Amino acid sequence: MQNKSTFEFEFIALMASLMAIVALSIDALLPALPDIGNSVGVTNLNDNQLFITMIFLGLGFGQLIFGTLSDSFGRKPVVFIGFLIFVIASIICVTTKSFEMMIFGRILQGIGLSSPRTLSIAIVRDSYSGNYMAKILSIVVMVFILVPVIAPSLGQFLLNFYNWESIFYVNLIFGALVMIWFWKRQPETLPKEKRIRFSSHLFIDGTKEFVKYNDAIAFTLISGFITGSFMVYLSTSQQIFEKQYNLADMFPYIFASLAISVGLATYLNSILVVKYGMMRIAYLAIIAYVIISVLYIILFWSSENPSIGVLIGFFALQFFAIGFLFGNLRALAMEPLGHIAGVGAAINGFVSTVMAVPIANYIGSFVIDSVLPLFIGFSIFGILSLLICIVLKRKPALSTV
Repeated sequence: MQNKSTFEFEFIALMASLMAIVALSIDALLPALPDIGNSVGVTNLNDNQLFITMIFLGLGFGQLIFGTLSDSFGRKPVVFIGFLIFVIASIICVTTKSFEMMIFGRILQGIGLSSPRTLSIAIVRDSYSGNYMAKILSIVVMVFILVPVIAPSLGQFLLNFYNWESIFYVNLIFGALVMIWFWKRQPETLPKEKRIRFSSHLFIDGTKEFVKYNDAIAFTLISGFITGSFMVYLSTSQQIFEKQYNLADMFPYIFASLAISVGLATYLNSILVVKYGMMRIAYLAIIAYVIISVLYIILFWSSENPSIGVLIGFFALQFFAIGFLFGNLRALAMEPLGHIAGVGAAINGFVSTVMAVPIANYIGSFVIDSVLPLFIGFSIFGILSLLICIVLKRKPALSTV
C-alpha cells in the first residue's frame, strides 16, 4: 500500500475518527471543568487545568509503548489494546471522588488514547508518502478539527440535562462505534514480512535510527513548541472566556468558531500542499505565527485585555497559522521514517507531547486575569521554531517530496 496517490474518503474519515476520540475526550470536558473540580474537591481554580494537560502527559508516554509494539505485532491489535485501557480509565474517572485519582484516570485515559492517535498516523505513513501524505494528514486533521467545533456544545448539553459523568459515557459510546468500524473496514497496513522482530532492544534500535535524521528531530521539536503553546489555550480557554470575560453561556460557540479557523486552514493546506510543498508552507506559517503573537504583545503590553471581538480576531489569525502547521510538521517529521513508522510516530508524538505539557502548565499558571501571558508563550515558542528552521538552512522555496 506504499506511495498511493488516490483519494479514499472512508480511509480518511476512519483515521480522523480514531483521532477524534482523543479530541472528544478533551474538548467535550471543557464546560464541565468547574463541576468536576467541585466534585473532587478542587480549591485552586488553576488546578482545573490539570484535567486537560494531564491527559496529554498520558498521550505522550503511551505512544512510546504502542508505537513500538505496533512495528512488531501490527497496527490493528495494538489499537484495540489501547482502547481497552481507555475504557478502564474512564470507569475510574466517573467513579472517583478524589482529585488525585481523577488525575490518575486522566493520565491513564491519555495512555489508552495514545494508541489510536499514534497509529492513525503510522497507518497513513504505511499507505502514503511525500507531499501527498501531507495532503492526507491535512484532510484528517481538518475532519479531526470538526470535533472541537461541536464538542464543547455537546458537553454543555449533557451538563445541562444530565451530569458531567455523562460526558465520559458518551465518549465511550463514540469510541466503541469507531472501534467496530475500524475492526470491520480497515485492513492491516503493516504486513508480517515488513514487521520488526520484537526484542528488548526494539525501542532503543528505533531511537538510534530516528536520531539519524535531522529533519525528524527538528520538526519533532517544532511540533512540541507549537503544541505546547496551543495547549495553553486549550487548558485556559474556559477560564479566560468564563472568568475574565464573563461569557460562560457563549463559551461553546466561541470555542467552536475558533476551531473553524483551524479547520479552514487545514482544508486550504490540503489543496495547496501538493503544489507548493509542505516545507514552504510550514515555514511561512511559522513566520505568520510569530508576527501575529508579537503584534498582540506590542498592542496590549499593559496587560489589560482587549475587547472580546479583538481577542477573538487575534486568536482566529493565530489558529489559522496553526492550521497550516499541524499536518505539515507531522508529515515532515515522518517522511524519512517509513521503515520505522510505528516507532517514528511514537517518538515524534512522545517528544512533542512531553515537551508540550510542562510548557502548557507553566504558561497556564500565569493566565489569571490577563490573556497576555498566552501570547507571550505563542511568540517565544514561535521564534524558537523559526530559529530551528533557519538552522536547518532550509529556504522557503524548498519542498520535500
